[in-house]
Order: sequence, then C-alpha cells, then structure tokens
Amino acid sequence: MKFKSVFITLLVLVSLMTTIATAQKGEKLPPIKYQEIMLKNGLRVIMHVDKSTPIVAVNLWYHVGSKNEVPGRTGFAHLFEHMMFQGSKHYDNDYFTPLQEAGASLNGSTNADRTNYWEVVPSNFLETALWLESDRMGYLPDAMTMDKLNNQRDVVKNEKRQNYDNRPYGLVSAKIAELMYPKEHPYHWLTIGSLDDLTAASMDDVKGFFRQYYVPNNASLVIAGDFDPKEAEALVKKYFEPLPRGANITRPNPPMPKLDKEIRYPMEEAVQLPRLYMVWQTVPQYTPDEAALDMLGSILSSGRGSRLQSNLVYGKQIAQDIFGGNGSREIAGGFQIVSTAKSGKSTGEIEKEILVEIEKIRNAPPSAAEMERALNQIESSSIYSLQTVGGFGGKSDQLNAYATFVGKPDYFQADLDRYRKVTAADIQRVANIYLTDKRLVLTVTPRPKDKMQSVEMDASNKPTSVAEKKEKKGKPDAVKVDQNDSLYKQPQPKANPTFALPTIEKSKLANGLEIWLVKQTEIPIVTMNMVFKTGTTSEPINLTGLGNITSSLLDDGTKTRSAVEIANEVQSIGAQLFTTAGDDSSSVRMLTLTRNFDKALNIYSDVIQNAEFPEAEVETYRKRQFGALLQRRDNADAIANLVYNKVLYGDAHPYGVSLSEKSLKAIKRDDLKNYHAAFYHPNNAVLIVVGNTEMKTLKPKIESAFGNWKAGEISQTTLPDAPKRDKAMIYLVDKPGAAQSVISIGQIGVSRSSPDYFPLQVMNTLLGGGFTSRINMNLREDKGYTYGARSGFAFRRGAGPFAATAGVQTAVTKESVIEFLKEIKGVRGTIPVTQQELEYNKQSLIRRFPASFETVDQIASQLGSIVTYDLPDSYYNDYISRVNAVTLEDVNRVANKYLTPENMAIVVVGDRKTIEPGLKQIESLGSSIIYLDAEGDPIK
Repeated sequence: MKFKSVFITLLVLVSLMTTIATAQKGEKLPPIKYQEIMLKNGLRVIMHVDKSTPIVAVNLWYHVGSKNEVPGRTGFAHLFEHMMFQGSKHYDNDYFTPLQEAGASLNGSTNADRTNYWEVVPSNFLETALWLESDRMGYLPDAMTMDKLNNQRDVVKNEKRQNYDNRPYGLVSAKIAELMYPKEHPYHWLTIGSLDDLTAASMDDVKGFFRQYYVPNNASLVIAGDFDPKEAEALVKKYFEPLPRGANITRPNPPMPKLDKEIRYPMEEAVQLPRLYMVWQTVPQYTPDEAALDMLGSILSSGRGSRLQSNLVYGKQIAQDIFGGNGSREIAGGFQIVSTAKSGKSTGEIEKEILVEIEKIRNAPPSAAEMERALNQIESSSIYSLQTVGGFGGKSDQLNAYATFVGKPDYFQADLDRYRKVTAADIQRVANIYLTDKRLVLTVTPRPKDKMQSVEMDASNKPTSVAEKKEKKGKPDAVKVDQNDSLYKQPQPKANPTFALPTIEKSKLANGLEIWLVKQTEIPIVTMNMVFKTGTTSEPINLTGLGNITSSLLDDGTKTRSAVEIANEVQSIGAQLFTTAGDDSSSVRMLTLTRNFDKALNIYSDVIQNAEFPEAEVETYRKRQFGALLQRRDNADAIANLVYNKVLYGDAHPYGVSLSEKSLKAIKRDDLKNYHAAFYHPNNAVLIVVGNTEMKTLKPKIESAFGNWKAGEISQTTLPDAPKRDKAMIYLVDKPGAAQSVISIGQIGVSRSSPDYFPLQVMNTLLGGGFTSRINMNLREDKGYTYGARSGFAFRRGAGPFAATAGVQTAVTKESVIEFLKEIKGVRGTIPVTQQELEYNKQSLIRRFPASFETVDQIASQLGSIVTYDLPDSYYNDYISRVNAVTLEDVNRVANKYLTPENMAIVVVGDRKTIEPGLKQIESLGSSIIYLDAEGDPIK
C-alpha cells in the first residue's frame, strides 16, 4: 500500500501544569505548538519551534531494542547504536567529524525497547544533521566492513568492562534480569548483550538485523528548536522520502511473567559493604497502575523525609543508602528497593526494616502531605525538563517517547493527569497487589580476599583487531561522496546565526551582597545561585573536607527548621536545593517554579544564614562518610583520581589531599560553625538569579530575606607552591581481578588567570577534549583499547592538574600508556598540528558556545565562573574573538611549554600481577615502578 505525504498542522495545547496543593486543579503553561508530517514510506516527523536559543535538535528514535533480539543473537541493537556512527555510503567517515566541527553535541542510546540518536546543532547546520541521519538510515550497510565491525565490537566489550565488570556491584543487573524473567522472555538479557553472541555474529547477521529494523516505518523523527518549519519539511522530504519502506514488524509481546514464590540469591563481589536488592514484578509502562507505583516509590524513598530514608538511614542508621522505585518498560515492569548496609550491619537487618515499612503502607494509606510531596516533585520535574530542546530528556526526546510508545506526541497533559488522579487509596492498593512475598531477594556480600582472581590474558581480553592502521591525524580524511549524485553531497551550512548574550542587571544591598539578574520568561521558573568566593582550599590542611562538610550540612538544620522539615518543605513546593563546595568557591543553588518563589526564598535564606549544624546531624553525616570512604576503595576511577592528585601535589598542598578517616574524625561541630562564620558572609558572595522575575520586584524580596545578614572580614588564602617534577615515573596501585586498568597521565598545569588560557583550551580540544580528538580517535576508534579516552586542564585559582585519562583493557595497559605518550609528544611537534586541524577545533568551540546558555541553571553557572575567577563582565562577549585569535604558533608554543612528557606522572590502577611485566618494558620510562596503596601511600 502506498501512502500519500500528508502534512498535518496541529495547534496542540501541549500543557504541563505547575505545582498545586490538590490533585484536581493547576495552572497551565502557554501552548506548545507542533507540526506533524507522515511520509509515504511511513516515517513520522514531528516539528516544534523554539527560538529562545539559535540551536536546533534532531532526535531520531527507532522502535527497536534488545527485546527484539533472540537468544544467541543478543546485543545487536546496542552494537548498531555504535555502528551508526561509523559512516554510510555517501559519508564513509566518522559521524562525529562534521558535527563536532559544527559545534554540535550528539549521542545515542539503546535500551530494551528503543534506540535513539540525537544531535543539537547551531540552527544553520540543520540540513547537515538531516543529511547525515538520512544517509545512515538508508545506506549504512553499503559502508559496513569487517574492520569497522571488529573495532566496534572491541568498543562494546570495553563498555561492558567499564560499566559492568569494573564497577562495584556491576554484575548484579544481569543476574536480576536472568532471575526475574524466563529464558524465552526478551527482558532476560541486558541491552549490552552477550559478548560471545557479538563475537560469533557474521556480517550477514548484522546486516540482516539492520535491514529489518532500521527502516522509515519503524522510526520517528523530531526536529525542535530555532528553524523554519516549511524549510525543514522540504529538507525532510528531500533526504528521507526516497528511502524505501521496510516490511511490517512484529513486536514481541509475551505475557507479563509472574513469580510464584520468593527467590533468594546470594552473590559475592569485590566490594567493601554488603548490599540488598529486593525486586517485584509490576506492570508495563502507561498501564493503569504505573502512576500509583511511581508515587509509591517516591513516598517510600525519595528525600530525607521519606519512610525508608527516615527509618533506615537516619533513624536506626543501619543503611548507608537506600533507593526504591518502579521501573516500567514497554512489555513488563519491576519495582526495586536497593540498600547498602553500613559497616558492621547486615542485609538481613535492612530487609527486616524494609518489610516493616512495606507492611505499614499496605495497612494504611499515605498521608495528604506525602501525596502532595510526591505529586509536586513529578509535576515540577516535568516543567524543568522543558527548558532544553535536545539531548536525553529534552523536549524533542519527550515528544519522540510519547509518539513511539503512546502514539500521541501531545501526551504531556494526559501523562500528568494520570498522576493527578492517583489517590492515597490507590497507593495502598498497589502496595498490596504488587509488593508481596513473591519477590526476588538478592544479596551481595564482600568477596574474601583469598578469592580475588587475576585477569587472565586470554583471547577474550584482547582486542579483536590490534593490527596497526593508518594514523588519522589532523582533520580526518576527505569524505567519500558520489559526485554524480548531488542529492548526497554534504550540504553547506548557512551563515552563522546571531546570538545575543543575556543582559545582566546588577544591584547591591547595604551589607555588600551583590545581586545579578538575568531575566528569562520562556518558562515560569527561577533559579537562585549564591556563589561564595571561598572554596575548599581555605580549609586547614589537618581538617581536609571541612569546606565540603560545611556545605553538605547547610540544609540539615537551622535555628527554626529541622533537617526533615527543610527536606519536606522543599519537596512540597516541587523545588530543588543543592549545596556544593569546590576548590575556589562554594555555592547554594535553588530551582523553583515562579509561583513558589517566595516560599523557596524563605527556605533558601534560612539555610544560608542560619545553619546550626546540629550535633546529631554531624555525627550521622560522619558515620555515612566513613562508609563512603570504604566504598571509595571499590572504585578504580576514584582511586586513580585520589592517587593522581596526591602524586602531583603531595600531602602539604590543598590540591593533593582529600577527605580521610583521620580528618573526618578530627572535624567537630565547632569547626563547622567557625568555618561558616568565617566565610559565609554577604560581602563574600554574589546572588545570581535567572528566570521569570524582574529586578524591581526581586530586590525588595532579597532585601527582606538577606538585609539583616551581617558583613564580615574575609581572610584570604595563599596557596603554597606546587612541587616540581624532574622525571617521568609510573605509579601502580594494585586492584586484584580488575577488569580494566584505569590510567591517568600528566602533570601540574596552569591557573585560570593564565594569559594562555585560550590557546590551551584550543590545544587540548584537538589533543583530547572531544570525541574526534587525537587521543580518543587513536585509543578508541583506531586501536579499540577503550570505551573513551580524554584529556583536560583543571583550571583553578592555583595551578590545577593536566590529565589524560582512560579505562583500558587490561591486556593492552602497556600499549595504551605508550599511545598516550605518543599523542602528547605528537601535539608538541612529532605529529605537527596543521592549520586545517586548528581551524576545525576552533570552529567547534565557537559554534557550541550558544548552547551553553540554554537553561536557567546553565546561565547561572556561567555567571558563577565570572564571580569565582574575577573575570571581566565582557568575558563572554569576547569569548568568540579570543578563540578565533589563537594561532598555530600559539598552539605549538603552549604544547611545548606546558606538556613535558619527560616529567609526567603515570598512575595506573589495575591488576598488578597481569600488567606489571608489560609496564616494566616501556623503554622510555625505565623499569622502575613506585607501588602505592588505594590512599596513595607507598607500600613498604
């Protein structure tokens, strides 16, 4: 059957309601209009215009995931997510290359039910994004080769090692899927699939999967942002309409499985603390009980005042953490409660208390206040997500999700109405129906040290293809294009769009508190970001962690509010409150709906000015942090970061130390009070407000809230000189049985005030700052050693570190170190930077710039940097010209001045027994290795 191309203009009132005090009434947002096209080949196209920022999102969903696979052929959907970035018939090159030059952000993801791809590009590059998406939809198999397939199989294996094998408790999810679903059910396996299945797959198998599912009639395309709908319609028809319709697809829809008894399953892992998982089968998504189950999860475990947190974490203090919630998918669902036991406590104790709380809610419905908090969190989160047009969870992604799973892109209102209709009796009812004794109880206990296994260097741990390939340096090779077919030539972008930076209004209170306001009216929300010009470098060296603990406990009790009251009040208005401390500044941020601004400001000002640090809260926090320090030993990335900083800076420099058991024991309540009294003053802060408000109404409110806050004398901190290195050295931390080696290579860099800041940014962008950088293209795309490799400078008030990092296959640890050093030496001149490569990376930085001002929190964060580093008000106005001014001579100069491989530290965290022999063979580093423990201290 042939379908005519139908253009449907829908003036749809896609309305999201703001928070309310009851579940029956609410205020609506202005209508969000969209247009829809149905092409004759079955491709559904949805367009939504949002001209607030000169960017446009292209979001493409394929209705295929791991549930469309069969046993023996698992992991194909996820593998194709990777293969789709490897080039197609008319663009046989890396997909990231033209888009990163355009300043785009892009990604893809796969789950059991769908695979999605998205790009957020400057609006003048919309045609480029559509051209690329259409070509890989229609012509991916034409450019598929065994080299590409083998390379991406290696990348997927690295992804599994990084996200599952080398992560604490990382193997649990696969076991839960295996136990909760029978072998024939498509949720029995994880999306990443079986590596054996992927290794055994033939090219015909892979191409066959693509041709079955990657077809227009199994896809939905959303375009959202700053574009002309008529032009976009013409482009979509030009590039997508020639693609043939695929065969009709039969989707698996087995009955929802049901457990007929309790399953108890014990596991051992290389972790410090036991963990409990309790899992029940529930319902598929968008079915009647899903909303009530979601709200049940919130009532049980979301926030300090939730039932499980109040009892297990803060009351009886037997749990390090606890999380619970419902996870519904297209054909099945599950409710899960996960809790890590505190040191010395058991999963049995935790399970007993969880069952007590479940029985309570089975016997009596939740209170009106609990219902209000749960509903308001859901509603406000939905509104906050409307700030972005692209990316995961942005408007384009939501439109596609509703189109794919419900058939209605405008399901926003109906979706929220499901939650508004949930009653307390519904919560009690679903608890009784689903949270029964027919469940999985899985426990993870620490594996005894004598059971730790080293990684064997067999074929499964080696890359599929390790032969040397042609080096891809400079700008990637020219695109292979059929010059006889003008339809498939890469389109040229229009002129760059104009971008007006937001206007900053400034004012000041008598006590010295500065107020900066940026007015944004698109969505009725406001963010407040109080930036204090003092960070953790002001801590006494013997009280490391004091600044972070002070920040963390600001909202754990004031003179008039308890920690629970603060948490519940914030949730009751659907707000979000964050307290953070960095090296150079500390901040308190609160995001709220405009209609709740006055209530939010009352809580916000109280937390900042009147924090009391109650003794009981300090001790509870201390105990939890002792547990966190134990858990840090499980995480190879955390170990590598801690050890790397200590190696570079030593114990006497603030950048070289981190929270330890010794400093945690030493910090007392009086220390917190004194730190707060010393640095949390109005004349040491700037309040940045971004959102739907005006200075004439804002300032009186700020005056009322903060006017009596007393100014104080602020002591200035002088950083000690950082130690200098005079040779390169390998530092090895043994992590027996580690599935990967985590590598950090580098040295001390420069401060944020360096005049070489912009040349260094450009130089690092091409070295290791993005997907198409030299380091990543070598170690991931060329060699297949890693899931991703990057480099970067941490710019601080003092000289922060430069680091090149990656988690790599254990079997190629030595080779990875060699390749890292080769690329660092290369950017210094052995592999010269070309003018073409320089311009490519400069344009990438320039064109992505507007996208960093899309949301209220992004704007507040950007202004926070101006406060922290005393940048001129014109900084962002001058940004593009400063990047443009960087020359090839600048890049060569800073690479040679600030990157000295002969003095670099090489920290490796991995299985010593397996990797040590190879590391000793690296000739340029000699055979000497310094052995450190997980705290960075020498092993005697």
